[in-house]
Amino acid sequence: MTMKIYLSGEIHTDWREQIIDGAKGLDVTFSAPVTDHGASDDCGVAILGAEPNKFWHDHKGAKVNAIRTRKALQDADLVVVRFGTEYKQWNAAFDAGYAAALAKSLVILNPPEHGHALKEVHAAALAVTETPAQVVAILRYVLTGDLPRAES
Repeated sequence: MTMKIYLSGEIHTDWREQIIDGAKGLDVTFSAPVTDHGASDDCGVAILGAEPNKFWHDHKGAKVNAIRTRKALQDADLVVVRFGTEYKQWNAAFDAGYAAALAKSLVILNPPEHGHALKEVHAAALAVTETPAQVVAILRYVLTGDLPRAES
C-alpha cells in the first residue's frame, strides 16, 4: 500500500526535501504546491491574461492554484502542513482546514513559538511536530511499526 502525502505550506526552506530524503525506502509518494513563488503568484495572468488591478491578478492566480491544491488534498492519505517563521502562510491554514474537512490525516509542522497562534489548527491535527525528522519518524512508524532508535 502506497501512502500519498501532500506537503503544504512554507516554501522558503528545505523542509520538504528533508522529509522526502528521510522517507527513502518507505512506500510513499509526495505531492506539493508549486513552490516557485513567482510562477505561483503569476500563473493566473500568465494563462488567462493580464490584470491591471493587483487584487484581480492575485485572484486569478489563487483560483488556478486552487485547482491543483484541491485535487492534491483530495487524493492525499496524509497532509503535512508547515508553518514557518518568516511569512504568514494563509494558504497553509486553508489547506489544513480543507484537509480536516475532508477527514484527512493531518500533521502540522511548526516552531514551538507558534503554538498559541495555531492552537485551533493544532486541534484539528493528529500530530503536531517541530522538525521534519519527527514527521519522518511518524511516517516510518505508521508504515512499518518501527519506533526511532534510542540514542546511546
